[in-house]
Amino acid sequence: MYGKMISACLHGIEGKLIQVEVDIASGLPHIALVGLPDTAVRESAERVRAAVRNSGFTFPMERITVNLAPADLRKEGSAFDLAIAAGILMTSGQIRGRWQEHCLLLGELALDGTIRPVPGVLSMVHKARLSGIPAVALPADNVDEARVIEGIRVYGLRHLRELALEDEAQLFAAGYGSAGMERDDERVSCRNRDPGVGFGEDYADVSGQLAAKRALMIAAAGMHNVLLIGPPGTGKTMLARRLPTIMPELGEEEALEVTKLYSVSGKLGSGTGLIRERPFRAPHHSISPAGLVGGGGVPKPGEASLAHRGVLFLDELPEFARAVLEGLRQPLEDRFITIGRARAVYTYPAQFLLAASMNPCPCGYYGSTGEPGCSCSAIKVQQYRARVSGPLLDRIDLHVDVPKPEYRWFHGENGPRLSSAEMNAGVQSARLRQLQRYAGTGLLYNAELSGALLRIHCRLDPDSEGLLKKSFEAYGLSARAHDRVLKIARTIADLEGSEQIELPHVAEALQYRSLDRKQACY
Repeated sequence: MYGKMISACLHGIEGKLIQVEVDIASGLPHIALVGLPDTAVRESAERVRAAVRNSGFTFPMERITVNLAPADLRKEGSAFDLAIAAGILMTSGQIRGRWQEHCLLLGELALDGTIRPVPGVLSMVHKARLSGIPAVALPADNVDEARVIEGIRVYGLRHLRELALEDEAQLFAAGYGSAGMERDDERVSCRNRDPGVGFGEDYADVSGQLAAKRALMIAAAGMHNVLLIGPPGTGKTMLARRLPTIMPELGEEEALEVTKLYSVSGKLGSGTGLIRERPFRAPHHSISPAGLVGGGGVPKPGEASLAHRGVLFLDELPEFARAVLEGLRQPLEDRFITIGRARAVYTYPAQFLLAASMNPCPCGYYGSTGEPGCSCSAIKVQQYRARVSGPLLDRIDLHVDVPKPEYRWFHGENGPRLSSAEMNAGVQSARLRQLQRYAGTGLLYNAELSGALLRIHCRLDPDSEGLLKKSFEAYGLSARAHDRVLKIARTIADLEGSEQIELPHVAEALQYRSLDRKQACY
């Protein structure tokens, strides 16, 4: 007797369809799982045996072979339990298989037959939709996540016994069906409520620091990496944590990418749908390289990938281990992370805005006026800054000085406070210009410019080019820093509503390479 069901597994953040073939033949009672299963998949044999028996069905006392095809792809996780159980029950004639064999089946089984949620449902359902599969049956706790995908019917099951229901009408009558052909926007949208990011936060809360706010507007408008440098207590962390409040809302494709990453990582809570707001990740400086860029025996996305399309904030940058920081060099350049293993290579997207903060010296008061003054020698300052390598600093577009606040800022003597709403309006305007300029090129932001497109869209007049040439030679800028100055100038021009890059735009872009000038003094 032979039966076949459809299930899926994860490869990176993408879903892969798996054919679950079941053969029941005469012989000693035994169940064999083949098709390159990992430990969790091999253990499903005992989970399925107990779940089938405790759900009122009969587990066949014959030789059962379960093949997971394609056989050359490693299968991981517990999402195959439901498909394996359904295949055994249908092949042994205990269920009719009228809808089950044309439906994607996902879910982990408890020993009593309860169906438990699994991670990565969004990616697997999306793959099923692209492959023309009409319906998916999965744990009830994963229904809201699955309903993000349009054009596929979703059945939320709570117990293995529900596989005995013969048709869709019975499923809907029992309250297990969910018409995935129509979306309820309130149910499938959500906010990324990460710790430390409150939706009541506003740049109006930050007194003064107008120059820093201006730099962060530029960073948000063009997705440029930014480093905030200043003494303790100047508001560096406050400024960085409010970056998502001025960034544009995620587009449809961007939101799907981000939600997939959180689904694969198991960080998408029950009842959560499509993530619409930019992620903000702020890992502690004790994080490991694998925690930041991803890895593990069964690779999972790291903080850099979880910040995809959003902000990765590294507070007190020099306190991070050197190996951790150097791991960011490749994703900052390529915007993806590749993790190699013996049996497979996994690729995770990592297109994020890097926001970092640091003190100017070990004591934190180098260059500050008044008390307390800096007590560090030039050697100590140099050693402290050397904790962050030159190649990494070269990949950070904006080096922003955040000075010690003045007393008058706290008492309304610095003019009106710039709010997140005002800053967002400017960012949205610049963002619209970029979308129109790069239509059809695959680019979204000025920070992505390179090669011929950089030369086309960042042309300079003779005066601007002369200033850039003098600065390039005086500060010893690298070729990468030269291109980043051009990209920043392009974003500044977009914020000013200018089609051409002008001299003031290049001058302002150059001032954000302050760390290059300071390092040249040592």
